[in-house]
Amino acid sequence: MKPITTNTLFYGDNLPILCEYIADESVDLIYLDPPFNSNRSYNVLFKDERGAEADAQIEAFDDTWHWGASAEHTYKELVENSPERVSAMIGALRQFIGANQMMAYLVMMAARLVELHRVLKPTGSLYLHCDQTASHYLKMMLDAIFGEQNFRSEIAWKRTFAHGSSKKFGPLHDVILFCTKSENFLWTEPRKSPNQDYIEEHFKNVDPTSGRRFQAISLTGAGVRKGDSGKAWRGINPTTVGRHWAVPNDLLETLGIVAKTTQEKLDALDAAGLIYWPKKEGGTPRLKAFADEVKGGALSDFWDDIPPVGAQAAERLGYPTQKPLALLERIISASSNEGDVVLDPFCGCGTAVAAAQKLGRKWIGIDITHLSIALQKNRLKDMFELKPGKDYQVIGEPQDLASARQLARDNRYQFQWWALSLVQARPLGTPSPVVTGEGRGGGKKGADRGIDGVITFIDDPREKPKRALVQVKSGHIKSGDVRDLRGVIEREDAAIGIFITLEPATREMEKEAVAAGFYHSALVQRDFPKLQILAIEELLNDAEPKLPIVRGTFKQAERVRDANAKQKKMEL
Repeated sequence: MKPITTNTLFYGDNLPILCEYIADESVDLIYLDPPFNSNRSYNVLFKDERGAEADAQIEAFDDTWHWGASAEHTYKELVENSPERVSAMIGALRQFIGANQMMAYLVMMAARLVELHRVLKPTGSLYLHCDQTASHYLKMMLDAIFGEQNFRSEIAWKRTFAHGSSKKFGPLHDVILFCTKSENFLWTEPRKSPNQDYIEEHFKNVDPTSGRRFQAISLTGAGVRKGDSGKAWRGINPTTVGRHWAVPNDLLETLGIVAKTTQEKLDALDAAGLIYWPKKEGGTPRLKAFADEVKGGALSDFWDDIPPVGAQAAERLGYPTQKPLALLERIISASSNEGDVVLDPFCGCGTAVAAAQKLGRKWIGIDITHLSIALQKNRLKDMFELKPGKDYQVIGEPQDLASARQLARDNRYQFQWWALSLVQARPLGTPSPVVTGEGRGGGKKGADRGIDGVITFIDDPREKPKRALVQVKSGHIKSGDVRDLRGVIEREDAAIGIFITLEPATREMEKEAVAAGFYHSALVQRDFPKLQILAIEELLNDAEPKLPIVRGTFKQAERVRDANAKQKKMEL
Protein backbone atom coordinates (compact mmCIF):
# COMPACT_ATOMS: atom_id res chain seq x y z
CA MET A 1 0.00 0.00 0.00
CA LYS A 2 1.08 3.60 -0.60
CA PRO A 3 1.72 6.07 2.25
CA ILE A 4 -1.16 8.43 3.04
CA THR A 5 -0.31 11.90 1.73
CA THR A 6 -3.48 13.76 2.68
CA ASN A 7 -4.54 14.79 6.18
CA THR A 8 -7.10 12.15 7.11
CA LEU A 9 -9.69 11.31 9.75
CA PHE A 10 -10.75 7.66 9.92
CA TYR A 11 -13.95 6.44 11.54
CA GLY A 12 -13.72 2.88 12.77
CA ASP A 13 -11.72 0.36 14.78
CA ASN A 14 -8.08 1.39 14.58
CA LEU A 15 -6.72 -2.17 14.29
CA PRO A 16 -8.18 -3.03 10.85
CA ILE A 17 -7.61 0.58 9.72
CA LEU A 18 -3.92 0.33 10.61
CA CYS A 19 -3.66 -3.00 8.79
CA GLU A 20 -5.55 -1.93 5.65
CA TYR A 21 -4.63 1.74 5.19
CA ILE A 22 -1.33 2.68 6.89
CA ALA A 23 1.80 1.68 4.98
CA ASP A 24 4.96 0.23 6.52
CA GLU A 25 7.36 2.84 7.95
CA SER A 26 5.25 5.80 6.78
CA VAL A 27 4.68 7.65 10.08
CA ASP A 28 7.17 9.93 11.85
CA LEU A 29 5.48 10.29 15.25
CA ILE A 30 2.73 8.40 17.09
CA TYR A 31 0.86 9.73 20.11
CA LEU A 32 -1.81 7.58 21.69
CA ASP A 33 -4.01 8.10 24.71
CA PRO A 34 -5.82 4.76 24.77
CA PRO A 35 -8.94 4.18 26.84
CA PHE A 36 -8.80 2.89 30.36
CA ASN A 37 -11.01 3.48 33.36
CA SER A 38 -8.51 3.82 36.20
CA ASN A 39 -11.30 4.45 38.72
CA ARG A 40 -12.45 0.86 38.57
CA SER A 41 -11.51 -1.41 41.46
CA TYR A 42 -8.51 -3.67 40.97
CA ASN A 43 -10.65 -6.42 42.50
CA VAL A 44 -12.91 -6.10 39.45
CA LEU A 45 -10.11 -5.70 36.91
CA PHE A 46 -8.42 -8.90 38.05
CA LYS A 47 -11.55 -10.97 38.65
CA ASP A 48 -11.52 -14.11 36.53
CA GLU A 49 -14.13 -14.09 33.73
CA ARG A 50 -15.60 -17.11 32.00
CA GLY A 51 -17.85 -17.51 28.99
CA ALA A 52 -18.24 -15.59 25.74
CA GLU A 53 -19.54 -12.24 26.93
CA ALA A 54 -20.01 -9.47 24.38
CA ASP A 55 -17.09 -7.05 24.30
CA ALA A 56 -18.39 -3.90 25.95
CA GLN A 57 -15.84 -1.67 24.25
CA ILE A 58 -17.31 -2.63 20.87
CA GLU A 59 -20.99 -2.95 21.76
CA ALA A 60 -21.45 0.08 23.97
CA PHE A 61 -18.13 1.96 23.81
CA ASP A 62 -17.90 2.17 27.57
CA ASP A 63 -14.51 2.23 29.19
CA THR A 64 -14.40 -1.33 30.48
CA TRP A 65 -12.97 -4.53 29.05
CA HIS A 66 -14.11 -8.13 29.22
CA TRP A 67 -12.47 -11.42 28.44
CA GLY A 68 -14.75 -12.81 25.76
CA ALA A 69 -14.54 -14.42 22.32
CA SER A 70 -12.91 -11.39 20.74
CA ALA A 71 -10.17 -11.17 23.38
CA GLU A 72 -9.54 -14.90 23.12
CA HIS A 73 -9.24 -14.68 19.33
CA THR A 74 -6.84 -11.71 19.49
CA TYR A 75 -4.75 -13.51 22.11
CA LYS A 76 -4.48 -16.57 19.85
CA GLU A 77 -3.42 -14.41 16.90
CA LEU A 78 -0.72 -12.70 18.97
CA VAL A 79 0.69 -15.97 20.32
CA GLU A 80 0.73 -17.71 16.93
CA ASN A 81 1.69 -14.90 14.55
CA SER A 82 3.65 -12.25 16.46
CA PRO A 83 7.44 -12.08 16.74
CA GLU A 84 8.83 -14.56 19.28
CA ARG A 85 9.48 -11.93 21.98
CA VAL A 86 5.91 -10.61 21.72
CA SER A 87 4.40 -14.08 21.71
CA ALA A 88 6.36 -15.06 24.81
CA MET A 89 5.50 -11.80 26.57
CA ILE A 90 1.74 -12.02 25.99
CA GLY A 91 1.70 -15.69 26.98
CA ALA A 92 3.58 -14.96 30.20
CA LEU A 93 1.23 -12.09 31.02
CA ARG A 94 -1.81 -14.34 30.69
CA GLN A 95 -0.23 -16.94 32.96
CA PHE A 96 0.48 -14.25 35.53
CA ILE A 97 -2.71 -12.15 35.24
CA GLY A 98 -5.32 -14.66 34.11
CA ALA A 99 -8.34 -14.24 31.84
CA ASN A 100 -9.87 -11.05 33.19
CA GLN A 101 -10.63 -7.45 32.23
CA MET A 102 -7.05 -6.27 32.67
CA MET A 103 -5.76 -9.01 30.38
CA ALA A 104 -8.45 -8.22 27.81
CA TYR A 105 -7.24 -4.62 27.81
CA LEU A 106 -3.59 -5.65 27.44
CA VAL A 107 -4.38 -8.04 24.58
CA MET A 108 -6.20 -5.21 22.81
CA MET A 109 -3.21 -2.91 23.32
CA ALA A 110 -0.60 -5.49 22.26
CA ALA A 111 -2.27 -6.11 18.91
CA ARG A 112 -2.34 -2.38 18.18
CA LEU A 113 1.21 -1.68 19.38
CA VAL A 114 2.51 -4.39 17.02
CA GLU A 115 0.86 -2.57 14.12
CA LEU A 116 2.03 0.83 15.33
CA HIS A 117 5.61 -0.49 15.41
CA ARG A 118 5.17 -1.62 11.79
CA VAL A 119 3.97 1.76 10.49
CA LEU A 120 6.58 3.84 12.37
CA LYS A 121 9.64 5.03 10.45
CA PRO A 122 13.09 3.92 11.66
CA THR A 123 13.67 7.50 12.83
CA GLY A 124 10.23 7.72 14.46
CA SER A 125 9.04 7.99 18.06
CA LEU A 126 5.99 6.80 20.00
CA TYR A 127 4.44 8.44 23.08
CA LEU A 128 1.93 6.33 25.01
CA HIS A 129 -0.20 8.34 27.46
CA CYS A 130 -1.62 6.35 30.38
CA ASP A 131 -1.81 6.34 34.17
CA GLN A 132 -0.55 4.12 36.97
CA THR A 133 -3.33 1.56 36.50
CA ALA A 134 -1.58 -0.35 33.73
CA SER A 135 1.57 1.64 32.94
CA HIS A 136 3.88 -1.08 34.30
CA TYR A 137 2.35 -3.71 32.00
CA LEU A 138 2.42 -1.34 29.02
CA LYS A 139 6.10 -0.61 29.67
CA MET A 140 6.87 -4.35 29.51
CA MET A 141 4.85 -4.54 26.29
CA LEU A 142 6.81 -1.68 24.71
CA ASP A 143 10.10 -3.35 25.70
CA ALA A 144 9.01 -6.57 23.97
CA ILE A 145 7.74 -4.89 20.79
CA PHE A 146 10.16 -1.95 20.37
CA GLY A 147 13.15 -3.37 22.26
CA GLU A 148 14.19 -2.35 25.75
CA GLN A 149 17.18 -0.48 24.29
CA ASN A 150 14.76 1.85 22.51
CA PHE A 151 12.90 2.93 25.60
CA ARG A 152 13.77 6.59 26.22
CA SER A 153 11.77 8.11 29.06
CA GLU A 154 8.92 7.65 31.50
CA ILE A 155 7.48 11.16 31.69
CA ALA A 156 5.36 12.21 34.64
CA TRP A 157 2.91 14.96 33.69
CA LYS A 158 1.46 16.71 36.71
CA ARG A 159 -2.20 17.03 35.76
CA THR A 160 -3.80 18.01 39.07
CA PHE A 161 -3.18 18.90 42.69
CA ALA A 162 -2.92 16.27 45.40
CA HIS A 163 -6.26 15.29 46.86
CA GLY A 164 -7.45 12.99 49.56
CA SER A 165 -7.50 9.30 48.78
CA SER A 166 -8.50 6.30 50.85
CA LYS A 167 -5.45 4.72 52.50
CA LYS A 168 -2.98 5.72 49.78
CA PHE A 169 -1.11 8.77 48.52
CA GLY A 170 -3.27 10.96 46.29
CA PRO A 171 -2.48 10.49 42.57
CA LEU A 172 -1.67 13.71 40.73
CA HIS A 173 0.18 12.72 37.55
CA ASP A 174 -0.25 10.84 34.30
CA VAL A 175 2.45 8.68 32.74
CA ILE A 176 3.74 9.19 29.20
CA LEU A 177 5.95 6.35 27.96
CA PHE A 178 8.38 7.50 25.26
CA CYS A 179 10.14 5.00 23.01
CA THR A 180 11.64 4.98 19.53
CA LYS A 181 11.90 2.59 16.58
CA SER A 182 15.71 2.67 16.64
CA GLU A 183 18.65 4.52 18.12
CA ASN A 184 18.73 6.81 15.08
CA PHE A 185 15.66 8.85 16.00
CA LEU A 186 14.71 12.48 15.46
CA TRP A 187 15.23 14.68 18.53
CA THR A 188 14.97 18.47 18.46
CA GLU A 189 16.40 19.04 21.95
CA PRO A 190 13.29 20.69 23.39
CA ARG A 191 13.66 23.15 26.23
CA LYS A 192 11.36 24.70 28.80
CA SER A 193 10.11 28.20 28.21
CA PRO A 194 12.23 30.81 30.03
CA ASN A 195 10.92 31.85 33.42
CA GLN A 196 9.07 35.15 33.02
CA ASP A 197 10.13 36.44 36.43
CA TYR A 198 13.76 35.85 35.46
CA ILE A 199 13.25 37.71 32.16
CA GLU A 200 11.72 40.75 33.87
CA GLU A 201 14.44 40.85 36.50
CA HIS A 202 17.47 40.51 34.21
CA PHE A 203 16.37 42.01 30.89
CA LYS A 204 15.50 45.56 31.88
CA ASN A 205 17.01 47.43 28.92
CA VAL A 206 14.93 48.20 25.83
CA ASP A 207 16.50 48.54 22.41
CA PRO A 208 15.42 51.94 21.00
CA THR A 209 15.27 50.67 17.42
CA SER A 210 13.42 47.36 17.77
CA GLY A 211 11.74 47.81 21.17
CA ARG A 212 13.09 44.39 22.27
CA ARG A 213 14.15 43.80 25.87
CA PHE A 214 17.82 42.92 26.32
CA GLN A 215 20.55 42.26 28.85
CA ALA A 216 24.03 43.75 28.35
CA ILE A 217 26.60 40.96 28.75
CA SER A 218 30.37 41.07 28.73
CA LEU A 219 32.37 41.06 25.50
CA THR A 220 35.63 40.32 27.28
CA GLY A 221 37.26 37.35 28.96
CA ALA A 222 39.76 36.99 31.78
CA GLY A 223 43.47 37.18 30.96
CA VAL A 224 45.68 39.17 28.61
CA ARG A 225 46.23 38.09 24.99
CA LYS A 226 48.90 39.26 22.54
CA GLY A 227 46.92 38.81 19.29
CA ASP A 228 43.97 40.80 17.86
CA SER A 229 41.87 40.04 20.94
CA GLY A 230 44.38 41.96 23.05
CA LYS A 231 44.39 45.09 20.91
CA ALA A 232 42.30 48.21 21.42
CA TRP A 233 39.03 48.75 19.60
CA ARG A 234 37.62 52.25 19.22
CA GLY A 235 39.81 53.51 22.01
CA ILE A 236 38.90 50.74 24.46
CA ASN A 237 41.79 48.47 25.45
CA PRO A 238 40.76 45.50 27.64
CA THR A 239 44.36 44.65 28.57
CA THR A 240 44.44 47.65 30.93
CA VAL A 241 42.21 45.69 33.27
CA GLY A 242 43.78 42.29 32.63
CA ARG A 243 41.21 41.09 30.08
CA HIS A 244 40.84 40.48 26.33
CA TRP A 245 38.06 40.70 23.70
CA ALA A 246 35.91 37.52 23.62
CA VAL A 247 33.63 37.66 20.57
CA PRO A 248 31.09 34.76 20.43
CA ASN A 249 31.88 32.96 17.17
CA ASP A 250 28.59 31.03 17.18
CA LEU A 251 26.72 34.35 17.04
CA LEU A 252 28.88 35.48 14.12
CA GLU A 253 28.11 32.22 12.32
CA THR A 254 24.38 32.61 12.96
CA LEU A 255 24.46 36.17 11.59
CA GLY A 256 26.56 35.14 8.60
CA ILE A 257 29.35 37.53 9.57
CA VAL A 258 32.72 36.76 7.98
CA ALA A 259 35.62 38.84 9.33
CA LYS A 260 39.33 38.24 9.84
CA THR A 261 40.36 40.34 12.84
CA THR A 262 38.68 40.72 16.19
CA GLN A 263 38.23 44.43 15.51
CA GLU A 264 36.43 43.71 12.21
CA LYS A 265 34.15 41.30 14.03
CA LEU A 266 33.29 43.94 16.62
CA ASP A 267 32.63 46.47 13.86
CA ALA A 268 30.19 44.02 12.24
CA LEU A 269 28.36 43.43 15.52
CA ASP A 270 28.05 47.17 16.08
CA ALA A 271 26.72 47.67 12.54
CA ALA A 272 24.11 45.00 13.30
CA GLY A 273 22.97 47.01 16.37
CA LEU A 274 24.19 44.39 18.83
CA ILE A 275 26.68 46.50 20.80
CA TYR A 276 25.55 48.34 23.93
CA TRP A 277 27.55 51.49 24.64
CA PRO A 278 27.52 52.61 28.28
CA LYS A 279 26.54 56.19 29.00
CA LYS A 280 29.70 56.62 31.04
CA GLU A 281 32.54 57.91 28.87
CA GLY A 282 35.24 55.31 28.39
CA GLY A 283 32.96 52.53 29.59
CA THR A 284 33.53 49.08 28.09
CA PRO A 285 30.99 48.20 25.36
CA ARG A 286 28.91 45.09 25.96
CA LEU A 287 26.87 42.67 23.85
CA LYS A 288 23.07 42.87 23.66
CA ALA A 289 21.46 39.55 24.60
CA PHE A 290 17.77 39.76 23.70
CA ALA A 291 15.11 38.24 25.93
CA ASP A 292 13.17 36.71 23.04
CA GLU A 293 16.24 34.66 22.09
CA VAL A 294 16.82 33.18 25.53
CA LYS A 295 16.54 29.42 25.64
CA GLY A 296 14.93 27.80 28.64
CA GLY A 297 16.44 24.98 30.61
CA ALA A 298 16.61 21.42 29.34
CA LEU A 299 13.39 19.46 29.86
CA SER A 300 13.35 16.77 32.52
CA ASP A 301 10.96 13.81 32.67
CA PHE A 302 8.77 15.64 35.22
CA TRP A 303 6.44 18.13 33.53
CA ASP A 304 4.78 20.44 36.01
CA ASP A 305 4.62 23.55 33.83
CA ILE A 306 1.62 22.58 31.66
CA PRO A 307 -1.67 22.77 33.56
CA PRO A 308 -4.61 20.51 32.69
CA VAL A 309 -7.62 21.83 30.80
CA GLY A 310 -9.59 23.43 33.63
CA ALA A 311 -13.33 23.91 33.78
CA GLN A 312 -13.02 27.55 32.72
CA ALA A 313 -10.17 27.12 30.20
CA ALA A 314 -10.73 28.80 26.84
CA GLU A 315 -9.72 25.66 24.95
CA ARG A 316 -12.07 23.36 26.91
CA LEU A 317 -14.55 21.56 24.66
CA GLY A 318 -16.54 19.76 27.35
CA TYR A 319 -14.68 16.45 27.56
CA PRO A 320 -13.26 15.51 30.99
CA THR A 321 -10.17 13.69 29.61
CA GLN A 322 -9.29 16.38 27.07
CA LYS A 323 -5.53 17.02 27.08
CA PRO A 324 -4.09 20.56 26.85
CA LEU A 325 -2.91 21.71 23.45
CA ALA A 326 0.42 22.81 24.95
CA LEU A 327 1.15 19.23 26.07
CA LEU A 328 0.76 17.86 22.55
CA GLU A 329 2.65 20.79 21.05
CA ARG A 330 5.63 19.94 23.28
CA ILE A 331 5.59 16.28 22.26
CA ILE A 332 5.17 17.00 18.55
CA SER A 333 7.84 19.71 18.58
CA ALA A 334 10.30 17.42 20.39
CA SER A 335 10.09 14.48 17.99
CA SER A 336 9.09 15.78 14.55
CA ASN A 337 9.79 18.48 11.99
CA GLU A 338 7.41 20.50 9.83
CA GLY A 339 5.88 18.31 7.15
CA ASP A 340 6.33 15.09 9.15
CA VAL A 341 3.38 12.71 9.63
CA VAL A 342 1.76 12.50 13.09
CA LEU A 343 -0.63 9.61 13.86
CA ASP A 344 -3.11 9.41 16.74
CA PRO A 345 -4.98 6.06 16.65
CA PHE A 346 -7.26 6.97 19.61
CA CYS A 347 -7.77 10.60 18.65
CA GLY A 348 -10.93 11.38 20.65
CA CYS A 349 -11.53 15.12 20.72
CA GLY A 350 -8.52 15.65 18.48
CA THR A 351 -5.92 17.53 20.52
CA ALA A 352 -3.02 15.78 18.77
CA VAL A 353 -4.59 16.47 15.38
CA ALA A 354 -5.12 20.14 16.24
CA ALA A 355 -1.55 20.50 17.56
CA ALA A 356 -0.13 18.84 14.45
CA GLN A 357 -2.13 21.16 12.20
CA LYS A 358 -1.02 24.20 14.18
CA LEU A 359 2.66 23.19 13.97
CA GLY A 360 2.60 22.48 10.24
CA ARG A 361 2.71 18.68 10.44
CA LYS A 362 0.71 16.22 8.39
CA TRP A 363 -1.69 14.12 10.44
CA ILE A 364 -3.81 10.98 10.60
CA GLY A 365 -6.50 10.55 13.25
CA ILE A 366 -8.56 7.42 13.98
CA ASP A 367 -11.56 7.05 16.27
CA ILE A 368 -14.35 4.51 16.74
CA THR A 369 -17.27 6.89 17.33
CA HIS A 370 -18.99 9.28 14.97
CA LEU A 371 -19.42 11.61 17.92
CA SER A 372 -15.65 12.05 18.11
CA ILE A 373 -15.25 12.55 14.37
CA ALA A 374 -17.98 15.20 14.47
CA LEU A 375 -16.19 17.03 17.29
CA GLN A 376 -12.90 17.00 15.42
CA LYS A 377 -14.47 18.34 12.23
CA ASN A 378 -15.95 21.21 14.21
CA ARG A 379 -12.64 21.84 15.97
CA LEU A 380 -10.71 21.98 12.68
CA LYS A 381 -13.30 24.35 11.26
CA ASP A 382 -13.28 26.64 14.29
CA MET A 383 -9.49 26.72 14.75
CA PHE A 384 -8.23 26.68 11.16
CA GLU A 385 -11.26 27.15 8.88
CA LEU A 386 -10.62 23.70 7.41
CA LYS A 387 -13.38 21.85 5.59
CA PRO A 388 -13.70 18.07 5.14
CA GLY A 389 -13.35 16.97 1.53
CA LYS A 390 -11.44 20.13 0.69
CA ASP A 391 -8.65 20.49 3.24
CA TYR A 392 -8.64 16.92 4.56
CA GLN A 393 -10.44 13.64 3.92
CA VAL A 394 -12.75 11.63 6.16
CA ILE A 395 -12.83 7.87 5.57
CA GLY A 396 -15.44 5.58 7.06
CA GLU A 397 -18.39 7.96 7.23
CA PRO A 398 -21.41 7.28 5.00
CA GLN A 399 -21.04 9.08 1.69
CA ASP A 400 -24.35 8.09 0.14
CA LEU A 401 -27.81 6.88 1.09
CA ALA A 402 -26.90 3.18 0.76
CA SER A 403 -24.00 3.45 3.23
CA ALA A 404 -26.17 5.51 5.59
CA ARG A 405 -28.75 2.72 5.58
CA GLN A 406 -26.02 0.18 6.27
CA LEU A 407 -24.82 2.17 9.28
CA ALA A 408 -28.39 2.37 10.59
CA ARG A 409 -28.70 -1.43 10.30
CA ASP A 410 -25.34 -2.02 11.98
CA ASN A 411 -25.68 0.38 14.90
CA ARG A 412 -28.56 2.81 15.22
CA TYR A 413 -26.85 4.84 17.93
CA GLN A 414 -23.80 5.42 15.76
CA PHE A 415 -26.18 6.35 12.95
CA GLN A 416 -27.90 8.80 15.27
CA TRP A 417 -24.62 10.46 16.28
CA TRP A 418 -23.50 10.68 12.65
CA ALA A 419 -26.84 12.15 11.55
CA LEU A 420 -26.69 14.74 14.34
CA SER A 421 -23.19 15.73 13.18
CA LEU A 422 -24.61 16.61 9.75
CA VAL A 423 -26.53 19.49 11.36
CA GLN A 424 -23.92 20.21 14.08
CA ALA A 425 -26.28 19.20 16.89
CA ARG A 426 -25.10 18.22 20.37
CA PRO A 427 -26.22 14.66 21.14
CA LEU A 428 -28.44 13.99 24.14
CA GLY A 429 -29.50 10.77 25.80
CA THR A 430 -26.02 9.32 26.35
CA PRO A 431 -24.22 8.84 29.65
CA SER A 432 -20.76 10.28 30.24
CA PRO A 433 -19.54 11.87 26.99
CA VAL A 434 -16.09 10.43 27.51
CA VAL A 435 -15.66 6.73 27.64
CA THR A 436 -12.64 5.75 25.61
CA GLY A 437 -9.47 7.76 25.77
CA GLU A 438 -8.74 11.39 24.97
CA GLY A 439 -12.27 12.77 24.73
CA ARG A 440 -14.13 9.91 23.15
CA GLY A 441 -17.91 9.98 23.18
CA GLY A 442 -20.48 7.25 23.30
CA GLY A 443 -22.48 5.07 25.57
CA LYS A 444 -25.83 3.42 25.86
CA LYS A 445 -28.84 5.48 25.03
CA GLY A 446 -30.69 6.98 27.98
CA ALA A 447 -34.14 8.49 28.36
CA ASP A 448 -34.29 11.26 25.75
CA ARG A 449 -37.94 12.33 26.16
CA GLY A 450 -38.24 12.52 22.37
CA ILE A 451 -35.03 14.54 21.92
CA ASP A 452 -31.87 13.14 20.33
CA GLY A 453 -29.90 16.36 19.95
CA VAL A 454 -29.99 20.11 20.42
CA ILE A 455 -28.67 23.14 18.53
CA THR A 456 -28.28 26.25 20.66
CA PHE A 457 -28.37 29.65 18.99
CA ILE A 458 -28.50 33.29 20.06
CA ASP A 459 -31.30 35.29 18.49
CA ASP A 460 -31.40 38.18 20.93
CA PRO A 461 -28.31 38.97 23.07
CA ARG A 462 -30.62 40.38 25.76
CA GLU A 463 -32.43 37.06 26.18
CA LYS A 464 -31.32 33.54 27.04
CA PRO A 465 -30.14 31.34 24.14
CA LYS A 466 -32.78 29.62 22.03
CA ARG A 467 -32.90 25.91 21.23
CA ALA A 468 -33.63 23.85 18.17
CA LEU A 469 -34.49 20.28 19.21
CA VAL A 470 -33.47 17.45 16.90
CA GLN A 471 -34.98 14.00 16.54
CA VAL A 472 -33.46 11.27 14.34
CA LYS A 473 -35.44 8.37 12.87
CA SER A 474 -33.77 5.50 11.04
CA GLY A 475 -36.79 3.22 10.67
CA HIS A 476 -40.39 3.44 9.49
CA ILE A 477 -41.85 6.95 9.81
CA LYS A 478 -45.37 8.33 9.82
CA SER A 479 -47.17 11.63 10.28
CA GLY A 480 -47.74 10.83 13.96
CA ASP A 481 -43.98 11.07 14.52
CA VAL A 482 -44.03 14.69 13.36
CA ARG A 483 -47.02 15.45 15.60
CA ASP A 484 -45.12 13.94 18.52
CA LEU A 485 -42.10 16.17 17.85
CA ARG A 486 -44.40 19.18 17.66
CA GLY A 487 -45.66 18.28 21.12
CA VAL A 488 -42.08 17.98 22.39
CA ILE A 489 -41.26 21.46 21.04
CA GLU A 490 -44.24 22.92 22.89
CA ARG A 491 -43.50 21.00 26.07
CA GLU A 492 -39.84 22.05 26.11
CA ASP A 493 -40.61 25.63 25.02
CA ALA A 494 -38.14 25.29 22.15
CA ALA A 495 -37.89 27.68 19.22
CA ILE A 496 -37.61 25.12 16.43
CA GLY A 497 -37.82 21.37 15.88
CA ILE A 498 -35.77 19.42 13.32
CA PHE A 499 -36.87 15.96 12.22
CA ILE A 500 -34.07 13.97 10.51
CA THR A 501 -35.24 10.89 8.69
CA LEU A 502 -33.51 8.15 6.75
CA GLU A 503 -36.56 7.70 4.54
CA PRO A 504 -38.20 10.52 2.52
CA ALA A 505 -41.03 12.39 4.25
CA THR A 506 -44.59 11.59 3.20
CA ARG A 507 -47.02 14.28 2.09
CA GLU A 508 -48.96 13.89 5.35
CA MET A 509 -45.75 14.49 7.33
CA GLU A 510 -45.01 17.63 5.35
CA LYS A 511 -48.54 18.89 6.06
CA GLU A 512 -48.04 18.32 9.79
CA ALA A 513 -44.77 20.25 9.65
CA VAL A 514 -46.37 23.21 7.84
CA ALA A 515 -49.22 23.25 10.36
CA ALA A 516 -46.71 23.93 13.15
CA GLY A 517 -46.30 27.49 11.87
CA PHE A 518 -43.23 29.70 12.09
CA TYR A 519 -40.64 31.00 14.50
CA HIS A 520 -39.98 34.73 14.07
CA SER A 521 -36.39 35.85 14.55
CA ALA A 522 -36.08 39.29 16.12
CA LEU A 523 -32.41 39.43 15.17
CA VAL A 524 -32.69 38.90 11.42
CA GLN A 525 -36.38 39.88 11.12
CA ARG A 526 -37.30 36.69 9.29
CA ASP A 527 -39.67 33.78 9.76
CA PHE A 528 -38.29 30.25 10.00
CA PRO A 529 -40.36 27.04 9.81
CA LYS A 530 -41.19 25.96 13.34
CA LEU A 531 -40.84 22.29 12.38
CA GLN A 532 -38.44 21.23 9.66
CA ILE A 533 -38.05 17.80 8.07
CA LEU A 534 -34.67 16.92 6.57
CA ALA A 535 -33.99 13.59 4.85
CA ILE A 536 -30.50 12.09 5.07
CA GLU A 537 -30.19 12.22 1.29
CA GLU A 538 -30.83 15.97 1.39
CA LEU A 539 -28.20 16.47 4.09
CA LEU A 540 -25.68 14.47 2.06
CA ASN A 541 -26.34 16.97 -0.74
CA ASP A 542 -25.45 19.92 1.54
CA ALA A 543 -28.94 20.82 2.76
CA GLU A 544 -28.95 22.66 6.10
CA PRO A 545 -31.54 23.51 8.76
CA LYS A 546 -33.11 26.95 8.36
CA LEU A 547 -31.96 28.75 11.49
CA PRO A 548 -30.75 32.16 12.65
CA ILE A 549 -27.17 32.37 13.97
CA VAL A 550 -26.09 28.83 14.93
CA ARG A 551 -23.67 27.59 17.56
CA GLY A 552 -22.50 24.12 16.64
CA THR A 553 -22.38 20.76 18.38
CA PHE A 554 -19.73 21.53 20.95
CA LYS A 555 -18.11 24.53 22.53
CA GLN A 556 -16.30 26.47 19.84
CA ALA A 557 -12.53 25.98 19.76
CA GLU A 558 -10.27 29.02 19.83
CA ARG A 559 -9.24 30.28 16.40
CA VAL A 560 -5.55 29.96 15.54
CA ARG A 561 -4.64 33.40 14.23
CA ASP A 562 -1.02 32.83 13.25
CA ALA A 563 -0.93 33.13 9.48
CA ASN A 564 1.78 30.47 9.31
CA ALA A 565 -0.19 28.04 11.44
CA LYS A 566 -2.79 27.19 8.83
CA GLN A 567 -1.23 24.27 7.02
CA LYS A 568 -1.59 24.10 3.28
CA LYS A 569 -3.29 21.09 1.80
CA MET A 570 -0.75 18.35 1.31
CA GLU A 571 0.41 17.47 -2.15
CA LEU A 572 -1.12 14.32 -3.53
